[in-house]
Amino acid sequence: MSTTTQPAALSSAPPTGTWLRRWTPEDDAFWATRGQARAWRTLAVTTASLTMAFITWFVVSALVVRLPQAGFQLSAGQLFWLAAMPGLAGGTLRLFHMFFTPLFGTRHVVALSTASLLLPLLGWAWAVQDPTTPYWVLMALAFLAGLGGGNFSSFMPSTSLFFPKRLQGTALAIQAGVGNFGVSVVQFVTPWIIGFAMFGALGGEPQVLTRAGQQSSAWLQNALLVYVPLVAVLAALSWAMLRSVPVKANIRQQLDIFGNRHTWVMTSLYIMTFGCFSGLSGTFPLLIKQVYGHLPGAPDPLAYAFYGPLVGSLLRVVAGPLSDRFGGARVTQVAGLGMVACALAIPAVTDGSDLSTFPAFVAAMLGLFAFAGIGNASTFKQMPMIFEPRQAGGVIGFTGAVAAYGPFLFGLLFAWAFAATGAADLVFQGLAGFFLLNVALNWWLYARRGAATPC
Repeated sequence: MSTTTQPAALSSAPPTGTWLRRWTPEDDAFWATRGQARAWRTLAVTTASLTMAFITWFVVSALVVRLPQAGFQLSAGQLFWLAAMPGLAGGTLRLFHMFFTPLFGTRHVVALSTASLLLPLLGWAWAVQDPTTPYWVLMALAFLAGLGGGNFSSFMPSTSLFFPKRLQGTALAIQAGVGNFGVSVVQFVTPWIIGFAMFGALGGEPQVLTRAGQQSSAWLQNALLVYVPLVAVLAALSWAMLRSVPVKANIRQQLDIFGNRHTWVMTSLYIMTFGCFSGLSGTFPLLIKQVYGHLPGAPDPLAYAFYGPLVGSLLRVVAGPLSDRFGGARVTQVAGLGMVACALAIPAVTDGSDLSTFPAFVAAMLGLFAFAGIGNASTFKQMPMIFEPRQAGGVIGFTGAVAAYGPFLFGLLFAWAFAATGAADLVFQGLAGFFLLNVALNWWLYARRGAATPC
């Protein structure tokens, strides 16, 4: 059945334990009596699972700065590639995930995708204990970490189906914002959790870290093993508690979104916001290390890097209700202009020859994270207003897939910039130009008075 012509209310699903017979969230009576309780319960379970997905996706970014200290013989380029590989994998896997929800339903997709996170977590827990682990094995495990990145493009379209349009901005912002907290969690928890034998003999032997000539014991495997029980429990809960909305379409039917120009415009806008957020989240620790790590008294990258994703994630949650109230396009316009200003400010205040510029550098970076987080929420409000429900889910999945290449692209850009010029200035100046182009597109098509498609 093609859902482009039949709404969910008329869908006839088999009476199994997976598919709901009827789902009409725009019907106020249905929403009040049956819909909202299931929708919010589904949001809670899928959001917790998405948080674990982001943790898995970005755990490599927290480990790479410790690997050389643990005896891994890796060049700066190899470290950037390790940090970039989950982004490449996540973006690629999202291109498949965008089709999954209408094919298999929420229950199967969320439960099985969450269970798959055990592969990279257990694999990395084994690999970090041996500094002679071949580089190709580390790269393969970094690719598997991208399984967490892929989940976004099936989880978010699923959530858009459960809620009425008036609440979709809020629901999607909560899910994505709380899920994005996983980036901060992994970067904040890792330095602390690796400092003691959390699992005793079962967790394996410690490694010796050497930093600034000082040696200490660490259990890098703790940074992975601590999440294994949580992932297993959430996979089981997803299977037991979730059901699937009867909106189904095959792959051919879902391809209709690519004939709509708004799909490509919204993709560009989401690259501006989430592409920047994910790209900087994956590279911020290495960026700090590369710019200031050679100086006496250099800051520990992981002591600061988690603030960026934390600020962006928090403002994504806050910006959801604001977008529901004021309109997604208007909020995106403000976010885009803020990103332009911060991208231009970063090279202006950054000077890797002096630690005195470090506070200004961090402040400008946090500003960029903040506006990107706001834009992450507002763009996801725009999509359900522009497209019908099933198409909106597909566009959300596709835009999320393309923007998920952020960590990969940013890793390559920073590696190139430092090799060519010894600084990251060219990257941020180029980003400012790209952001400005998107601000102009958003204003003309969606935000200006008299726009053809106000949203």
